[in-house]
Amino acid sequence: MPFQLSDEQQLIQRAARDFACGELANNAVALDQGVGQDIFFKNLKALAELGFMGLNIDPELGGSGAGSIAFSLAITELAKACASTAVTVSVTNMVAEVIQSVASAEQKAFYLPKICSGEYPAAGFCLTEPGAGSDPSAMRTSAAWNGSEWVLNGAKAYITSGEFAGVFVVWAVTDKNAPRGKGISCFLVERQTPGLVVGPAEDKMGQKGSATNPVYFDDCRIPASALMGELNRGYQVALGELAGGRIGIGSLALGVGMAAMEYARDYAREREQFGQPIANFQAIQWMLADGFTELEAARLLLMQAAYLKEANLDFASQASMAKLFATEAANRACYSGQQILGGHGYNREYPLERFARDVRITSIYEGTSEIQRMIIARKLLA
Repeated sequence: MPFQLSDEQQLIQRAARDFACGELANNAVALDQGVGQDIFFKNLKALAELGFMGLNIDPELGGSGAGSIAFSLAITELAKACASTAVTVSVTNMVAEVIQSVASAEQKAFYLPKICSGEYPAAGFCLTEPGAGSDPSAMRTSAAWNGSEWVLNGAKAYITSGEFAGVFVVWAVTDKNAPRGKGISCFLVERQTPGLVVGPAEDKMGQKGSATNPVYFDDCRIPASALMGELNRGYQVALGELAGGRIGIGSLALGVGMAAMEYARDYAREREQFGQPIANFQAIQWMLADGFTELEAARLLLMQAAYLKEANLDFASQASMAKLFATEAANRACYSGQQILGGHGYNREYPLERFARDVRITSIYEGTSEIQRMIIARKLLA
């Protein structure tokens, strides 16, 4: 792959950086403290208007058509300022790509312009359940056909943007007698559909500005036209789209890790102990050198995975490698940054404390690090 970004990719990266520095950074602390939601929604709308809610979506359907590399670059820049906003953008893009990939022409024409334009503040990806996390084939949410419509019953867990998503892609068992993972279908369900109930937001350790909710379906009736893709073939769709989502979460982790390392570097230049800046001490220099080197390696793995995806080549293993390495490296970077700040790193007056909380989930959601290792090993041993 070429290492030089195209003019368009550089433009998108710069636009994301400018918006992050000018609009997101000032509101990140307020969001973390549970206030500033009006500004959060205003920023989501502005990001949609800039084209960031459909970066890999066909322009004829309202998207930017910029590709997977541009998507990765944008998420990294947004996450350096506000991980809560970045995860909302990442998941919304993932939902849009699911719809573009498998939906009917009518479904695409109806939903994608609403997502890309910001008419829907966000979109939800309803796969995880209380008893089906790393193993989504164990899901129990069901969709029964009653002769004229589908009736959804069940519960989904940890749904990003649940309380303000305009539409959800929902996976449900449609053939209870099929082998495990074979009788699952996916549906498009609008937020205001009777029987769809969004529970209270989870009280999380980090990324507090991004609502994460349980979503319940209680005799939720949806028309035949809500089925997306082939009946009983939805599990394969979920696995394919999760690979793309891992590029987004890896890119988000990279952004948070870079923010931590850059802040720690600047702090080390100014902080004096023993009569000189602590940046002069080898212990600090090596923490910075290791952190920046690992994050650069993460960036290259992410670019490789995004390049393969954009070229319509097999990228699942590379996406898992990138997500695994980027999230683990970003966690180490945030803790190294805290260590460089010493006691200040543990104080909420400084951003390292928030970075460390925000980055922790990245090695858990969109597939834990352990699941990524399983995927990588399976590919190696095939």
